[in-house]
Amino acid sequence: MPEPVAPAATAPAGRVRLRGVERTFPTTDGARTVLRDVSLDVEAGEIIAVVGPSGCGKSTLLRLIGGLDAPTAGAIALDDEEVRAHDDTTAIAFQEPRLLPWRTIAQNVAIGLPRGTRGRAAKERVAELLELVGLSHAAEQRPREVSGGMAQRASLARALARSPRVLLLDEPFGALDALTRLKMHDLLLDIHRAQPTTVVLVTHDVEEALYLADHVLLLRNLHAAQAEPERPRARVVALGSTSGMGALGPARTPDPVPAAADLEPRRSGSIARLVPVPGSRPRDRGARSFTDLRSALLDGLGVHKLTTQENA
Repeated sequence: MPEPVAPAATAPAGRVRLRGVERTFPTTDGARTVLRDVSLDVEAGEIIAVVGPSGCGKSTLLRLIGGLDAPTAGAIALDDEEVRAHDDTTAIAFQEPRLLPWRTIAQNVAIGLPRGTRGRAAKERVAELLELVGLSHAAEQRPREVSGGMAQRASLARALARSPRVLLLDEPFGALDALTRLKMHDLLLDIHRAQPTTVVLVTHDVEEALYLADHVLLLRNLHAAQAEPERPRARVVALGSTSGMGALGPARTPDPVPAAADLEPRRSGSIARLVPVPGSRPRDRGARSFTDLRSALLDGLGVHKLTTQENA
């Protein structure tokens, strides 16, 4: 993994404001509302993780913030200015790296540069980003010649190329193996320290959300009677086997647990809970506050802790 990099001169992190946001889609059975009454403040430089069951609008929310879609009602602002279509102050990275196979890693990263960036300035910026994500040695390789983790690092570098004020990540580590995913978590935190930006991260992994984020936003499915597990693997996450929970040593001194009011579900709209995550990053995955908060969020997702009898 790359060595820590000194902070670079980039655009300041952006502040995101959502007020009464709703998104409704037409269907053959009539209008279907995916998001309703979403009001949220994401402070400059904050990392916020979005979790929730299938169909709750996680990716839709990301597209709205990035200007790739428009709300049916409500308003979204970046630094007090209304979000524009394909807003160039934001950048997005997806679960799949989506690199162009006929281009080198360096050329793929260069695609993300602001329009008009050429010559020496472009080469220096690409070199800086490749060093940041530990891919300087792979600059001239093609996507088929690198591992999945390296390709995902290239995707992150491409998203950072325009120095976005808001970085949107849609399950960026979901397709990686468990060990590579853990390394990518630390890489993202290194990147955030070196080039501070506001990050909105959609994830299915509650441990990932708690390890990375300042706040965890839990969305509800407006059309479900109750939250259901996202997918069969959610039950595995509850047992702590996807990220090595419990294998990282005994719990240390616990951090303060969020107040009970922070964990209380909201009664209407798409936002079920907005939970502050205690402690500074990088966090101790074995801390009691971490595991307690993880259990509370899993309960909110409908994934309940197994009893000894259920494990038998």
